[in-house]
Amino acid sequence: MAMSLGLVACGRQAHPTVADPENDGVYVDAGGITYQLQISRQLNQYSVEDSQYIKGLPPGTPNPTPDELWYGVFLWAKNQTDQTRTVTDTFTIVDTQGNIYKPVPLNPELNPYAWTSTILAPSATEPAAATTAASGPTQGGLLLFKLNNAVYSNRPLTLFIHAEGMAKPAEISLDL
Repeated sequence: MAMSLGLVACGRQAHPTVADPENDGVYVDAGGITYQLQISRQLNQYSVEDSQYIKGLPPGTPNPTPDELWYGVFLWAKNQTDQTRTVTDTFTIVDTQGNIYKPVPLNPELNPYAWTSTILAPSATEPAAATTAASGPTQGGLLLFKLNNAVYSNRPLTLFIHAEGMAKPAEISLDL
């Protein structure tokens, strides 16, 4: 109750619309799991904080070219059902020109922020409460994308969450 009062007091809705420019904190339901966008932003591989997010890339993954950028989407998820559920590992970002971007796989053994598809007990969360990702500055698991710089001209971006058993994916508008 206090949390919802706080959200109302600061002018935010508990479940903002997809098109809301204040998109951090958006909740969507997908396959019995509630997903929340913690934050999304361009990452600078040379900054101290951001360099930690780009660890665990597949061997041979090239750095972004001058026409590309790293983009991090940090999510939190909770199983809202009374049955075990699996959080999805299938996400895409689509820009207004229809360009589709898929996350770069990260090794969770080398990157404690990496989003992992895991089975959640009822009321359990991903990332789990006692993890680096949950207690870090973003408080979410990382989906890392390599985007073309043209996305700045092709906004807004939409994150699609493809969950098992859903006819169409859940959507979150991303602010870039």
